Amino acid sequence: MVTSSSKSSRSGFRTLISLLPYLWSKDQWTMRARVVLALAFLVLSKIAIVCVPIFYKKAVDTLTLADSEIFLVVPVAMIISYGLARVASLGFSEARDAIFARVGQRAVRTVALQVFRHLHQLSLRFHLNRQTGGLSRIIERGNRAIELLLRISLFNLIPTAIELTLVFGILWYMLDLVIACVTFATVIIYITYTMVVTEWRIRFRRRMNEADTSANTRAIDSLLNYETVKYFGTEGHEAARYDERLINYEDAAVKSNVSLAALNFGQAAIISIGITSVMLISAGGIVSNNMTVGDFVLANTYLMQLYQPLNLFGFVYREIKQALIDIEQMFQILTVGADITDKPGATRLEAEGGAIHFEGVGFGYDNRLPILKDISFSLPAGQKIAVVGSSGAGKSTLARLLYRFYDVDYGSVTINRQDIRDVTQVSLRAVIGIVPQDTVLFNDTVSYNIAYGRL
Repeated sequence: MVTSSSKSSRSGFRTLISLLPYLWSKDQWTMRARVVLALAFLVLSKIAIVCVPIFYKKAVDTLTLADSEIFLVVPVAMIISYGLARVASLGFSEARDAIFARVGQRAVRTVALQVFRHLHQLSLRFHLNRQTGGLSRIIERGNRAIELLLRISLFNLIPTAIELTLVFGILWYMLDLVIACVTFATVIIYITYTMVVTEWRIRFRRRMNEADTSANTRAIDSLLNYETVKYFGTEGHEAARYDERLINYEDAAVKSNVSLAALNFGQAAIISIGITSVMLISAGGIVSNNMTVGDFVLANTYLMQLYQPLNLFGFVYREIKQALIDIEQMFQILTVGADITDKPGATRLEAEGGAIHFEGVGFGYDNRLPILKDISFSLPAGQKIAVVGSSGAGKSTLARLLYRFYDVDYGSVTINRQDIRDVTQVSLRAVIGIVPQDTVLFNDTVSYNIAYGRL
């Protein structure tokens, strides 16, 4: 039996795989070099930070020695090394962030541009059937999620994993295997608990996403029809419909916050038990003269240093899961195929002469409701023709078929004896001029809108 959790994991893994080419592009060696340098600085910063507690331990041990012949040079050197290690760790981290910033932003830009271009390649049917408000929200969340996922992975998840590995080895080598195992077990229990509870919580986040998209779609749809609302005085009705969507979002958000409180309490309890256990073991080692005060400080410092980023693991895991959902929704747009495509071997339209022929054309937006039946007419080059008919008779449909926004169900449309299905869409639309029935302007200058037809 396949659970929803395993399906979600596989889906998230596929999303990550789909994202990798944008980070490691074969034709952009500078971006690949930045990735390598960022990872190198990441490792160096973690090596520096795990040295900090060691210098701290050495300083404490030398300061607590009873021998008066010990000069202060050693503890002072350890304290200076402690400070330098912290500065080095911070410097390497900032260098990593600065170098990787270009990579992350380039990936976001590339994906956003690819989705935008793909949307313009899709058929008119897709855009008429799709709600623009919900679509724009999916793209917005997807772009934001890519940046968030990259930042969290490089700045939190991977560094924490490296630091945990180094700390485990150091605790085992310098202190005791038991302390290392308790620390490791605490981390594993913490991570397991966080993942299990977060998987339980993720359905609330999905409902929040769905409710958020629904509410946004409702609001944009209502505002786009502002005049219609005013004509019929239905402001109250529109507000009530919008509030219905907001109520659904409110309920999902409350459930998400309540489950978050349960998650946070469990995480805090696990960390507290782990720290207390290690400190008790270390205290016992001091009493039995197997450890020094510096060892006690070393263990405590490592735990506090390790659990600080680990304390964010719940947030990190939640954000990664949410980001993967948002990215997956955006990538699903890229899987939508266009209804109208250029056939293999399509040629450029030779429009000299430009005679247009509709030959036995039949078409319907819905197969059950045909708009055109066996329509045939010719428009010789240089001539004019007027199409007259009642609303819904198919006048605008003729223009859409000529532009090949749709393919005819049967029959053919030819220009200069070339079936428009045999030529490229770009060359077809480049030779046709149109004055739209509805005046639609871009949110730009008047000159931009006037010149748009010849950009």
